[in-house]
Amino acid sequence: MLPELSVIVLPDVAPADFVAQTREAEAAGVRRVWTYDHLSWRDLRDGPWHATVPLLTAAALATERVRIGPQVASPNFRHPVTFAKEVMTLDHLSGGRVDLGIGAGTAAHDAQVLGEPVLTPRQRQDRFEEWTGLLGRLLRGPQGEALGVDHAGEYWTAVDARTIPGCVQAPRVPFTVGATGPRGMRHAARTGAAWVSIGAPRTVEGLDDWLDGFAEQAAAFDRAQEQVAAEAGADATADPRVRRIAQIGLDRPEPFTDAGTYADVIARLSALGYDEVSIHWPRADGRGVPAAALDAVVALHAV
Repeated sequence: MLPELSVIVLPDVAPADFVAQTREAEAAGVRRVWTYDHLSWRDLRDGPWHATVPLLTAAALATERVRIGPQVASPNFRHPVTFAKEVMTLDHLSGGRVDLGIGAGTAAHDAQVLGEPVLTPRQRQDRFEEWTGLLGRLLRGPQGEALGVDHAGEYWTAVDARTIPGCVQAPRVPFTVGATGPRGMRHAARTGAAWVSIGAPRTVEGLDDWLDGFAEQAAAFDRAQEQVAAEAGADATADPRVRRIAQIGLDRPEPFTDAGTYADVIARLSALGYDEVSIHWPRADGRGVPAAALDAVVALHAV
C-alpha cells in the first residue's frame, strides 16, 4: 500500500485562502492538512505570516473530515501551559481531528525574538523533553491527575495549571515528533504516535542523494525504536510501531518532474517504511507541488 498523502499549507496566505485551500485538500481526499508553526520563517520573514492556531481553528470550523495540525510546534515561543489550553480547545472545535506536530526547535529567529538566551543543541533537546512531558500531562486534563498540574523544572514552571475538560481524543491529542538525531529519535519513539523526517541533516545533491537521506533516517529510526523497546523490556505494553512521515521540502521540485518520477519516489519511500508523505500545496510563487501536477499526485495516492 502506498503512503497516505498529507499537504502543508503555509500561513503566509490570507486567512480566507488558507481555509479555502484546506477545504480543497479535504475535497481531494487528503488525509491531513498541516501548517508551519513559526513567528516568521526564512526568506518569507518580510511578508505576511499569520498565527497558526487561529488559522487551524478557522479551517477546523470549515471542514468535516480532514485532520489538521502544526508541523511542527516547538518550545521556542510556546509555553506548555498556554499552548495546552489552545490545543485542547482546537481539539474540541475540530471534533477530535488534531494531530500535534512538535519538535525541539532550531536556533533561528523564533528562538531569538523573545530575547531568550541562545541554547546549544543538547540544551534544546533537554528543554524539549521537559516541554513534551509537561505538555502531555496538561493535555490529558484531569484524567489520572489531580485537577491541577504542578511542575518545577529547569526550563518550565506550572502551578496548579488546569486544562479542563481535556482533549476529545483520549488520552490526549496524538504527537507527531520531528527528529533527526539519535537522541531526538529515541524521544520520538517513546512519545510519538508518528515521527516526521525532512531527510538527511546534510546538504544533498540530486534526487538519489535526497532519497538516500530518507533511507539513512529510516535506518536510524529503526535503531532508535529497537533501543527504546530494549529499555522497556518486559514492561512494554504499547505497539512499538510509530507511523513515519516523509516531508518533501518546499524547495524540492525534483520529485514532481513528471508523473513517473513522482510515482518512483513514492514507491521508494514506501519501501523504506514511510506511511505518509507530506507535500506543500500549490503556491502562487511556484514552490511546492506544481499546480499542473496536483491531480496526478492526488490520483496516485488514491489508488
